[in-house]
Amino acid sequence: MRFVTFRGDDGAPVAGAIRGDQVIDLSHRSCTALLDGCAPSLLAMVERGLDGFVQRIRAAEIDAAALRPLAGLQLLAPLQPGKILGAAFNFTDALAERGMAHPAEPVTFFRSGKTVVGPGEPIRLPPDAGNVGYEGELAVVIGRRALRIEPGQVMGIIAGYTAHNDVSGSALIKADGGNFVRGKNLPASSPLGPWLVSADEIADPHRLGIRLDIDGRKLQDGSTATMLFRIPELISWLSYRYPLEPGDVIATGTPAGVAAMHEPPAWLRPGTTISVEVEGIGRLVNPIEAGVPFVE
Repeated sequence: MRFVTFRGDDGAPVAGAIRGDQVIDLSHRSCTALLDGCAPSLLAMVERGLDGFVQRIRAAEIDAAALRPLAGLQLLAPLQPGKILGAAFNFTDALAERGMAHPAEPVTFFRSGKTVVGPGEPIRLPPDAGNVGYEGELAVVIGRRALRIEPGQVMGIIAGYTAHNDVSGSALIKADGGNFVRGKNLPASSPLGPWLVSADEIADPHRLGIRLDIDGRKLQDGSTATMLFRIPELISWLSYRYPLEPGDVIATGTPAGVAAMHEPPAWLRPGTTISVEVEGIGRLVNPIEAGVPFVE
């Protein structure tokens, strides 16, 4: 099942479930019993257990008054995570493209949930950030609290999947000697969406195509099949170093074709539009605009 967050009539974020070309407005009074006391918030539903809501909604008779046309809604990021934990250097084709050896263990970084923007929202490039690149990714949304879990347990704690664009200040990372903190935490630099696909809908997350283009120019065309540390191993490794909470996002890395590898380099520029498409998930489109200075 695909879940969205959209802007309601009063401007507040509202959770919905997609049915065909319509969305079930879970804030509608006819859905009160369906939510069983849970707020019509996708994060709250993930915290309660998204798989239970999937089953209830599939079995429910939905009042026609609760249905809204998907095309008429302003979609937001599916949820605002507390944190994003990302994997760098995690696709074998991207490592080969750069002539890099495979790391012995995952290379990861922290990204604040405050950097997240939704579909259609602008990515804002600070004029003092230097070269800024893109990374089309499959993102995993954690569904249950996890600490020190084994790989065999991981797939059972996943709420769902979405697309992610890990916009990265490459010049800042280089200037900081490879430290990711500044380069991975630019404002409005983490597009997420367009919706959350429940875990039961994705039979094998390691067989999904990932494509990225800017103004129709294809720059990445890869697959999660070339992921070095697969989802069970990656999330288990992370859980031994961070407490994972419901709604946290794990960005699993990006295939070959990053900006620096093109000739000339395909750094992001204001006035263009970038699209990330993950097979079985959806297409995430964002305009690129000039932002305010990163360091004031």
